[in-house]
Amino acid sequence: MSVNSFGHLLRLTTWGESHGPAIGCVLDGCPPGIDLDEARVQRYLDLRRPGTSKNVSPRQEPDQVRILSGVYEGRTTGTPIGMMIENVDQRSKDYPKDAAYRPGHADYAYDRKYGLRDPRGGGRSSARETAMRVAGGAVARLVIPEVTIEARVVEVGGEADAARWEAMLDAARTEGDSLGAMIECTATGVPAGWGAPIYAKLDADLAAACMGINAVKGVEIGDGFDAARLKGSENADAMRSGGTFEANHAGGIAGGISTGQPIVVRVAFKPTSSIRKPVASINAAGEEVDAVTHGRHDPCVGLRGAPVVEAMMALVLADHKLLHRGQCGG
Repeated sequence: MSVNSFGHLLRLTTWGESHGPAIGCVLDGCPPGIDLDEARVQRYLDLRRPGTSKNVSPRQEPDQVRILSGVYEGRTTGTPIGMMIENVDQRSKDYPKDAAYRPGHADYAYDRKYGLRDPRGGGRSSARETAMRVAGGAVARLVIPEVTIEARVVEVGGEADAARWEAMLDAARTEGDSLGAMIECTATGVPAGWGAPIYAKLDADLAAACMGINAVKGVEIGDGFDAARLKGSENADAMRSGGTFEANHAGGIAGGISTGQPIVVRVAFKPTSSIRKPVASINAAGEEVDAVTHGRHDPCVGLRGAPVVEAMMALVLADHKLLHRGQCGG
């Protein structure tokens, strides 16, 4: 079984491959009566699409979304919302069938799992798939109008000084190499009480959602790993009358349930695996060869990661709002 769906009550299913004719999604469980048209989705897709600068993939995809179902006269009907984006700028010739496995990429693992390899781009493991997460997240935002979600790049190549990023990216691109990045996402306006104590913890679902993004290798909530280096007295978010907090080490979640403070998530994107710089690998016959990837790729795929992380945050929060309403009312 291959799992392509995510969520409890608000459930997103994505389909399609990087070099197929189209990609799409189905968002099931959206409440009826919400104003929705393609423009509301398109504004977020435009933030992650390729071909917008020298620091992202030059692939020219307009990412023009079509809503196929679940909307009537500009309002959601409560039935599954189907959306689709056509792929219009594939170059499958850049990926020969006998190409070496790309170290760090999913193509070797896919071959071992399925016994079948689609060498065109990354298939389902491509960053192309994330466009439909952004589309689903755009709808999820409408379910949680009380919440504001904002993400930004806070590190590139381990460097937090944004003034140095351009030169670092230029150097990596010239060398045929790539860089990783860190995204920080904050959700404000989340009321206290969303989440669950054990098997549907809000932070666990957020971590799973973000780890499920292609190229993500690490997720932190609040202080994350730094919390392990603190004393209890340092890590405690002291409280005052009126339910106010003096700090937010917990990242807005305690015991799997939102506290009313801003929810803070940091997500680590690995360097793009498809690079021109030779890396030792093997081919399908098991022979040792150098992997060199041509074609069009992001020198730092994390630069387009902020809209994707925002989308996953929106999907999880909207799902938990519906779960909370189903159990506790309101």
